[in-house]
Amino acid sequence: MLETAIVFLAATLIAVPLFKGLKLGAILGYLCAGVIIGPSVLSLVGDAETILHFAELGVVLMLFVIGLELEPKRLWQMRNKILVTGGMQLILSALIISLAIIAFSNTLSISASIVIGLALALSSTAFAVQLMTEQNILRTEPGQQGFSVLLMQDVAVIPILLLTAALAPMQMGETQPWWVGAVAVIGVLVVGFYLINPFLQLIAKYGSNEVMTAAALFIVLVTAMIMYKAGLSMGMGAFIAGILLADSSFKHQLETEIEPFKGLLLGLFFIAVGMNINLDLLIRDPIFVVSAAIALMCVKALVIAVIIRISKQSWVDATRVAIMLSQGGEFAFVVMTLAVSGLLLSPDVAGMVNLVVGMSMALTSPAIIFYSMWFNSRNCPSVIESNIQHDDPNVIVAGFGRFGQITARILSANNIHFTAIDIDASHIEFVKRFGNKVFYGDATRLDLLKKSGIDTCDVLLIAIDDKEAISRLATLMKEEYPHVKLVVRARDRMHATELAKLGIKHFVRETFHSGLQAATMVLELVGHSENSAKTMTETFANHDNEMLDVSINEEMGLDALIQHNVESRAALKDLFKNDQT
Repeated sequence: MLETAIVFLAATLIAVPLFKGLKLGAILGYLCAGVIIGPSVLSLVGDAETILHFAELGVVLMLFVIGLELEPKRLWQMRNKILVTGGMQLILSALIISLAIIAFSNTLSISASIVIGLALALSSTAFAVQLMTEQNILRTEPGQQGFSVLLMQDVAVIPILLLTAALAPMQMGETQPWWVGAVAVIGVLVVGFYLINPFLQLIAKYGSNEVMTAAALFIVLVTAMIMYKAGLSMGMGAFIAGILLADSSFKHQLETEIEPFKGLLLGLFFIAVGMNINLDLLIRDPIFVVSAAIALMCVKALVIAVIIRISKQSWVDATRVAIMLSQGGEFAFVVMTLAVSGLLLSPDVAGMVNLVVGMSMALTSPAIIFYSMWFNSRNCPSVIESNIQHDDPNVIVAGFGRFGQITARILSANNIHFTAIDIDASHIEFVKRFGNKVFYGDATRLDLLKKSGIDTCDVLLIAIDDKEAISRLATLMKEEYPHVKLVVRARDRMHATELAKLGIKHFVRETFHSGLQAATMVLELVGHSENSAKTMTETFANHDNEMLDVSINEEMGLDALIQHNVESRAALKDLFKNDQT
């Protein structure tokens, strides 16, 4: 077992950085790592039972994490998008795929074709969400439409598994009637709804954080075992456990403790998926496998793109999201496992379906890259314009959150036209009220800056919330557009020092002045006069700025910086004493 763990970790350390460096994505790296260490190539982990154990563990843990994120309140708020967008996608995709299988296959029954169609209609939640996150579109309206599709698929897994069990031939002594699974699901939901919170409250009262984590895993394993004994998937039990814990008052604590392991667990799952890809089937009929994967992606992408387009999204955005959701999903492996155990499908057919799903996953990242290159619009930049047009903006505001909005309101009140750039869809809707041009996208991208009018701009306000993005954009502006005046948001003192060393002359520490105002109020409330309080805060501000200049102009190591801060505090005390005497 230790050797197996080392092989998994070594494969991850080699493949994932390599594929991320090639901009192919971490998930494709995990998949390829699994293929390489699996029985089809190096066979470093060749025992079939061990492979199955790791694969099932990855599925169980991943479904638990997904279930943990599915709050009932969140589902209710998105109910219309989920039911309409997600429901239409699932039904139409499954119908088209099932009819295609029935038309072109002479050996598969109608029941088997329906199950395969439903399984292939599902997308990979982990895969698609990570792609949308990397492309910075998850929080946009098109991204939310895509996420609604994924949520509907996650919810639909349970009835799909129940339908698979119902359509499967009975195996005397090995499987349970379909209604046993239904009773098990309902029983777990009802019992969990009434007992989960009291149980966790008891654990929280007498246990520690480690005990709470153990309790969560206990719930996962118990529900997984119940589902398994009822003839259903252990992964579905973990999924239900996640939903039960998501509605618990202890959800945030559990999320905090589990979050560090989430990426590794998802990586383990995708490695297991790669290990279960049968390359012999690919070698035997590569044209069919690749063609089937491409056909699957085209059908699903077309269905999803049309549905999102109906929701009044642009074809560019709709197509981008559709490609991200066009691959087969991890739930297909669960459905295929259940279908084989129920004698509904042969192992060869299920293996071919799994191979097509894996191939579609492998093709998704290159498809997104090709699409982005084709339209020259990575990260989904689009222009949302108001009725008022200003071709040559005096000011560009990069980042329209709380910080940028204050400046924009003052500019607007004084009839100074500006163009805004932001990645948050909610900010986009807000800025449209100002009657100014708005660009949606990543402000650190050179092509988007050019489209927004940076060549004729006088001033760029960098008000992005992300510290690294601020520094990256400031560096880009210094290199490409040195004539543009910059006003930059500094997140803290260290960030201000970093910006100054980049040559930024005008930066604003976002909490500095509000802290000074608060200090003035506190000093007045504890007995100082208004003039005295203002003098004290002004003295502090002047001294702090002087010390900041010193730290900027001098290269200091950590020890020197600590000593500098000690000396600064002592000098500040002397200033206050001298001012009082």
